[in-house]
Order: sequence, then C-alpha cells, then structure tokens
Amino acid sequence: MCISTDFLPLRLHYLLVFGYSAKHPNFIFRCLSFHLPPPLILGGRPRTAASFSGAAANAARPAPPLSHFRASEVRSFFSVPDTLKKRARTSLLFSSPTSFALSSSVPSISARLVCRHFRDSWSPSTAPNPSIPPSKTHLYAAFFCTLVRLFLTSGRFSRAMDAFLSMRSYGLAPALPYWNQLLSHFNASGLLSQTGLVYTHMLHCGISPNTFTQNVLVHSFCKMGSLDLALALLQDSPDTVDVVTYNTIMWGFCQRGMPHHGFGLCSSMLKKGFSFDSFTSNIFVKGFCQAGMLDHAERVTEDFVRGGVNRDVIGLNILIDAYCRAGYINRGLELVEEMRRFNLSPDIITYNTLISGYCRRGDFVSANRLVEEMLGRAEPKTGEISKRVELNLFTYTTLISGYCKYLGLDEAFSLYEEMVLNGCIPDVVTYSSIIDGLCKHGRLTEAVLLLGEMEKMGVDPNHFVYTALVHSSLKKGKYMDSLGLISQMVVRGIIFDVVVYTALMDGMFTLGKINEGQKMFESLLLNNLVPNTVTYSSLISSYCKLGDMEAAEFILEKMGKELMATNVITYSSIISGYVKKGMLDEAVKILRKMVQQQNIFPNIYIYVVLIDGFLKAGRQNAASDLYLEMKSRNIEDNKFILDAFVNDFKRAKKMEEAEVLVKDMTSRGVLLDRVNYTSLMDGFFKVGKEADALKIAEEMTEKEETRLDIIAYNVLINGLSRLGKYEEQTIYAGMRELGLSPDSATYNTMINAYCREKNVDSAFRLWKEMESGGSRPNLITCNILLKGLSEAGLLDKANDVLNKMSSLGLCPTITIYRAMLNLSSKSRRAEVILQMHKKIVDMGLELNRDVCNSLISTLSRLGMTQKANSVLIDMRERGIAPNTITYNSILRGYCISNHLKRAFTLYSEMLSEGVCPNIFTYNILIWGLCSAGLMLKAEELSSEMKEKGLYPDAITYDTLVSGYGKLGNKKEYLKLYCEMITKGFVPNTGTYNVLISDFCKEGKLTQAKELMNEMLARGVSPNASTYDILICGWCELSKQPEMDKISKRSYKLEAKILLKEMTERGFVPSKSTLSGISCTFAKPGKKVDAERYLKELFLRKKNY
Repeated sequence: MCISTDFLPLRLHYLLVFGYSAKHPNFIFRCLSFHLPPPLILGGRPRTAASFSGAAANAARPAPPLSHFRASEVRSFFSVPDTLKKRARTSLLFSSPTSFALSSSVPSISARLVCRHFRDSWSPSTAPNPSIPPSKTHLYAAFFCTLVRLFLTSGRFSRAMDAFLSMRSYGLAPALPYWNQLLSHFNASGLLSQTGLVYTHMLHCGISPNTFTQNVLVHSFCKMGSLDLALALLQDSPDTVDVVTYNTIMWGFCQRGMPHHGFGLCSSMLKKGFSFDSFTSNIFVKGFCQAGMLDHAERVTEDFVRGGVNRDVIGLNILIDAYCRAGYINRGLELVEEMRRFNLSPDIITYNTLISGYCRRGDFVSANRLVEEMLGRAEPKTGEISKRVELNLFTYTTLISGYCKYLGLDEAFSLYEEMVLNGCIPDVVTYSSIIDGLCKHGRLTEAVLLLGEMEKMGVDPNHFVYTALVHSSLKKGKYMDSLGLISQMVVRGIIFDVVVYTALMDGMFTLGKINEGQKMFESLLLNNLVPNTVTYSSLISSYCKLGDMEAAEFILEKMGKELMATNVITYSSIISGYVKKGMLDEAVKILRKMVQQQNIFPNIYIYVVLIDGFLKAGRQNAASDLYLEMKSRNIEDNKFILDAFVNDFKRAKKMEEAEVLVKDMTSRGVLLDRVNYTSLMDGFFKVGKEADALKIAEEMTEKEETRLDIIAYNVLINGLSRLGKYEEQTIYAGMRELGLSPDSATYNTMINAYCREKNVDSAFRLWKEMESGGSRPNLITCNILLKGLSEAGLLDKANDVLNKMSSLGLCPTITIYRAMLNLSSKSRRAEVILQMHKKIVDMGLELNRDVCNSLISTLSRLGMTQKANSVLIDMRERGIAPNTITYNSILRGYCISNHLKRAFTLYSEMLSEGVCPNIFTYNILIWGLCSAGLMLKAEELSSEMKEKGLYPDAITYDTLVSGYGKLGNKKEYLKLYCEMITKGFVPNTGTYNVLISDFCKEGKLTQAKELMNEMLARGVSPNASTYDILICGWCELSKQPEMDKISKRSYKLEAKILLKEMTERGFVPSKSTLSGISCTFAKPGKKVDAERYLKELFLRKKNY
C-alpha cells in the first residue's frame, strides 16, 4: 500500500485530535515511524530504548554493558528478585541522561551545574541528521511531543522515553511551549532524572528557558531533594524568577523538614520586589505542621496576616488537620469557630479533616455528629441552620477506613452499601481502604476476592491495593503468593514507587529475610527513588528487632546528614529496640534527644513502651515518673497504658490495686478492650479470685466488641483447670456456642490439666484428637505431654510422641531431652538410656555441653560411672570442654557407688585441667567421706574449701552433722549445729533427725519434742523417720519399770498423738515402729496379732 507523505501527517493529526491515540498510542507510533526515512527503521519497527540507550546511532546497538554502571548498582541489580529485574533494567537504561556537549553560547553557571548533574554515567555520542523537509519539522515535533504526553498519561514511561529519544534522533527540536509541556509531564509523572535529561536536550537545541521552564526544573530538584541545584538556578537566573519560584523552593525546604531554612528566603523574596501571597503562607504553615511545630505554624499565620495576607480556608484546614493528627481535636474545633468569626465557611475538606481526626481516635459518636451537621443540622452556637454540605467520596472512605480499624468490618461493609445506595460510586481509594482493613484483620482470602470484584466493577487496582495485599501475604509467611502479586503489578505496569518498596522491605524483615529486605532497599536506590522517612524508619525498625542498635543509630545519623526529616515513628523504633534489650537508660536518652534536639514530642505509644519496660524491670518509681511526665504533656490515658500497669499489678499479685486503677481510668473515658479484660481475668485467676474472674468473663460476653475470643477462652479454661473445675465436654460446648474452634493453646491447656491430675491417658487421647482435628501440635504441646508421660513411666507412648515430632519436623528441646532421659532411666539399663540419647540427637538436637552434662548426670545418678566416663571421653574428642557441672555429676556417681579413690583421682584431674571446683563439688566429696565414716578427711576437705575462698553452706553443715551423728560423736555434731544456727542456716530434716534420735536414745524425749517444735517453727517438714524415732522413743520410755502409771499413760498418749499425726500426713510407720506400738499397747499374748493387724491396716491405707 502506498501512503502519501503529504497526507499521512494530516491523518495522524486527525487521529490525535479525535482521541484515537489515547487508546492506541502504539498504533500512532507505528504509523509515524512508517512515514519516517528508511535508514532509521529497524526491521519494520522504530528503534526502541535499547537502540538509543546512550544516544541515537546510525545502526542498532545493544544495551550498554554492566561496566557502564556503578559497581554498587550492579550488586543491587543482581540482588533484585527475578520478577523485578526486567523493570529495573529498563529503569537503568533511562535513569541517566546522555552527556551532550553544551555550546559556548550557553554561559549559564546553573545550566552547566544541571548538565553536570545529569551526565555521570553516560558516554557522548553523535546524533544522526536524517533528511526531513524543514517545513515539516515543527509538525513532526508536535506529533512526537503529543505521543510522549500520551504515553506518560497512560503510565507507559519506558515507551514515553523511547518516543522522546526517537524524536531527538531525527534532530527534531520542538518550540519552547512543547519543551515546557514535556518537562511538566515528566516531572508530574515522577520521572525526575528524565526531567533533567529533557532539560539538557533543550539547552543543546539552543532553546532559552523561560520562567515556566525554570519553575518546573526547580520543582523537580526540590522533589529529588537537590536543594543546592534549585538554589543555584534561583541565584543564577534572576530574570526568570517569580513568586512561584520562591514558593517552590520554600516548599522544597519544608518537604525536607527544614521550614526554618525556607523561611530565610522570605527576605530575599522581598528584596526582589515580590509580595507574599496565600500560597506562601500556606506552604510554611504546612511545613511547620509536618515538622510537628504547631505553635510555630500558628505564629507564622499571624505574621503573614499582619503582612497583608488574608486568611483563607486552605490554611486553616491545614492547621486543623495538623492538630487532629496530633490528637488535639479540641483545638481543631476552636479553629473552626475562628474560621466562622472571620466569615469563612467550613467546607467539605474541613469536615472531612475533623471526621478523620475523630476516626483516628475511634470516636465515631463525634464523627457521626459532624456528619449530621454536614447534612443541615443546627450549627453549634448560633442555632442557625447551616448550609448543607454533601457527603463526598472522601467522607465515606474516611468513615469506612475508621470502621475497619476500630469498629469492625461488618460496620464498614454496611456503610459501603449505604454509600452505593446514596449514589456515591466507590473508587480505588474506597476499595483499598476495605482491602487494607481485611488484610489487617487477617482475612487475606476475602481481600483477594474483593480484588477480583473490584476489577469486575471497572476499578483498576493501584499500588496501594497491591501493597496492602503483598505486605499481608509476607506477614502471613506466604512468600510465593506475594511474588505472584508482584508479578501482577509488573504485568499491569504499576509503578514500583517508594511506598511499594518500603512495604516489600518491611514484609521481608517481618519474615526474617533480612538480606532480601536490604537488597530491596538497594533496588530502591538503583531505580533512582529517594527513600523517605518511612523507608528509613522501616530499616531502623528491622535493625532494632535484630538487636543491632549500632546499625539503627547509624541510619538515624545518616538521615540527619541527608537532611531527612525524622518523626515520632523513627524514634519509637529505636526506643523500643533499646527497651527490648533492657537498655532502659539509653532509651530515655533517645527520648530526651528527640524532644530537646529535634523538637519532636513523644506520643502515647512511646510512653507505653518505656513505662512497660521499666515496670517489667522492677523500676516502678521510674515508670511513675514517666507517667507523670506523660500527663504533664496533656497526653490522655488509653487502653495500652492501662494494660501495662494492670500486667505489673498482676505480676505482683496486687489485683486490688489493679481494680482501683481500672475504675479510675474508665471513669475518665478509657474504654476497656478484649485484651484488657483478658488480662484482668487472668490476674484474678492467678490470685485465686475465681468469682471476680468469672464476673469479668460474664461482662465480656455482654458486649459485642469484647466477646470472648480464643485467647480469652483459653485463659478461662486455664484458670478453671488450675482449680480443678472443668469438664472437657462443657468446654467444647461453650466454644461451639461462641463460634470458636480449639487451637493449639486450648489443647495445651487441657493436656496440661490432665497431666497435673496424673490422667495421662486422657492427655494422650487429646493428643491424638489434636492430630486428627487438624490442629498442629507445637513444641509446647510436646513438652507438656512428654513431661506427663515421663512422670507416669509410659515409655512406649512417649516414643510415639517423639516419632510424631520427627514427622512434623519439630526439633526436641533440652527440656524434652531431659524428660526422656529421666523416663528411660527408670529401666536402669544403660543401653536404653543411650538409645534414647541417640534418637533425640538424630532428630536435630544440637550435641552441646548441656546435652552431654544431662546424659552424664543421668548415668552417674544410677551409678553407671563407667558409661559416664565414656561420654566424658567422647565430649573431649568432639572438642566440647567439660565444666564443673560435668565433673560434679561423675564425682556424685563415684560417691554413690562408694568409689572414693576414683572420685579423688577425678578431682585431681579436674584441678589439673584448670576447672575450678565449686561448693557443690566439695559437698559431694564431703558427703562421700561422711558416708564412709571418714570424718577426719571430711574436716580436712572442709578446711581446703575455706582456703579456696568457699565457705560451708547449709548442705555442708547438714552433711557433717549427719556424719558425726552416725558415729555418735555428740560433741562435734552439737558444735557444728550451733555454728550452723549462728550463721543463719536452717538445718534440714536429716540433721534434725540425727539430733532427735540422740536425745531419744538418752531418754530425753522432752528435749526431742522441743527440737521437733523448733523444726516446725523454722518451716522444716518432718518425714516418716522423724515420727518413727519419736514414737519409738515414747514407747520405750513408757516401758521403763520404775515409771509410775500416770507417767506411763502420759508417754503412751504422746505416742498415740504422734501416730495419728503421722497417718494424717500420709506416712506409713516402719516395721520397728509397728513392733514398738504393738509391744506397748497390745494385751498380754496378743503382741503378734496386734502387729499383723497394724501392718495390714497401714498397707490398706497406703494403697487407698
């Protein structure tokens, strides 16, 4: 088909004018390229970005090699996920402009600065000059400019740059208005580096910029944070400067959190003969508000008013918004009244701002009252009917967003239906609010379904929607799902801006993928995006969660050097990080620095973190001081601060004080939530106030917003189970009534309750039910059940649990290991113990010193010292150094087996290896010597212990007293007993038994009885031996022939009282005691029958 070269441009013009190009810009590009001279057509298609990556050439060239890019960019590029590499590569091709040689006719210093700024990674080349009739160049330039604009409008940025470079390859130079359009559209699209490239091309074409050009470029520089270049343009081009230029640079300083620096330009502006306008005033008002300096913002407003600038609704709305965001809604309402006094009517933005403030506080009563006022109700003071203000999309979306956060999704969906019925069609912001709410409530599946419904309604999802979905997927650990959503974003051509990258970073950090999160940050920089405060705050938060406070402080310093505004969230992350590490004083220093140096005031959440940290550390006075400081800043109490104090009272078992605090705070308007109620219920159960706990549970069920959830129900079950007041079927029925399903915590609570009652069969049945019910057992479940099975001696069932753990991929803990060793040791067979050891280590338990010490202790306790020594040798071969605990365990085994020579050989070996003995080491050896009757050596070892700076403890004295008592050395053991009492040690039952036995042998039962009373007064419980000794002593004393009848009757009565007390404590008398009782109380000739009867009686009681 032959197309006339005269006709085609008119045809293209027709298509452009009538909007065909808006839907089919690629078709226009193909038609335009078809009409251009053949040397520039490659395979029937125009050159793409790869063909013109440096500058246009006569023949096609591949994209520049990676050596053309900086090393850091290459490293960052290879760290980006595959789904992002294609996009990153395209962005790299267009992120830095060509280095064009400026002609000598452009002497401007600022122009040279700009061009130098945009030429770092580009190599010079020469553009071809194809043959185009001069009369048509302006028309072709206009077509290309229109095409670039269309691509930018449709979000196809790489194609827009492709079209621009193609235009320049033909040597086409548009007129200044077209250049200004290009600059404006590239800047508006956020392509800041490309804006500089276009400006460089414009200068190369010899086009002199005008005021509009300079203002666009200044705006671009301000958005990039390059305020030095913006100021250079301002100073070097005085003829092309106007009020807009100054306002733009002032705006740039405010955006960087430096409103004071921007304010310094006011004097320069006046000297140039420019007057301030309302835009100037509003820029500074917003700048100071964004920096949290609300008092400065109001003073600036007054200064500008005195300077002749009229107040306007926009400026007052900015102030109202700032006060509402800071939590001072009452001041916002006062500003509304001031607005009316100045004959300014609140507009829809005013109302929406106040409604948004109330929604952020969760005060929907006040928000709905404002809605009523908007709909034509009486004004607050005058009583006149106000002008009706129609609710708009923003009003509904704000309320829906607030409902999603505080009231619940059901209320949000109801409002959504009302909105549609009132003819207000939801847009992407409305959908994104609901999707964000679903994601935050953990209803990710419904959010994905709503995404599909949104597309059916013809509303295209934006990056906010995808960001919420991706972030939620990552938080739920669904890494592959998040990659699928990212792929959808790439296919849809959704721009990866700072918000998206920040969400991805935060999600990666949440998953613990620190390296991936850091690589995402590098990718952000690679794509020439400027990190914002939220990005840096996310990075700081990740380092704080890792406990790397040094890195977090480094990022904070970096923000300061880059003049990046910090905010309360940035500092709250660092403060929280220090609190988690227990570095409370450092956290307070950050708080002081934040207020005194940055003029950023803490919010309620910072105080909650600090107060909770100090309370947990037991520093209640410091916590009280912080609370008073918080109140002095007019920060109102909330449910979080209440929870911190209630938890502290709960830990101290002071629930009466907790009740008083709750009543006080609720009287001041603090509304209790489900967490507060659950904490109170748990506290009441722990102090034994069952009735109060149940009253809290009943109160929770009466309110829809605080109905028992699974966590609260688990607390209820746990509290009742500790009191022994629960039935399995009742629990299940109650859960079904509330629409709840048991989770792992529910099963853990019930299994633990059964194990406490020694009902391990029911506990094991619940374990099986848990498996079949789809509730995955966790390590806590296994710990509880294995401990119960170990105490019950059920080795086979314990092995079943271990096998299930292995199939679930659960690695045993040291607690499980010790429980299983204890269980296997009941067989008293070394091979069974070692098999259990091997099995658990093979399941993934790390073979470290704690594990080896536990095994050695178990074997030594059973007297298997040879096997224990083998484990010790194996430890050394593996490079695991034995410690004092290791040697103490084997020494104990040797002493139990009465192998004292081996024990002291190992003791010498311990000293030669540089392992220091402790008090337990000496107590074990002294016990071994005392058991063998070697009291002289025991005393020598005690003296050696003192020489090493270790002093006898209660166990040492008990051992020595018992040793001398067995030998009948009354002088020594009484001496040691008195020394022990003088030093404040409390003798144990064995020591008292030695002393009581000696008094009984001498017939001094009154002194023996006094010793028992002293024993009870000191909190030492007697055992069966204590009662056996005393009962036998009173019986023997009553049989003395010289005793009168009254005394004998009295002694027998003492024996009867002790026997009764003994049986009440659950002790069974020994054979000698039963024999003594029979001799004392049986009738003549009935001694044997009485002894047999008593033995059968106590045996039945023991079995019962």
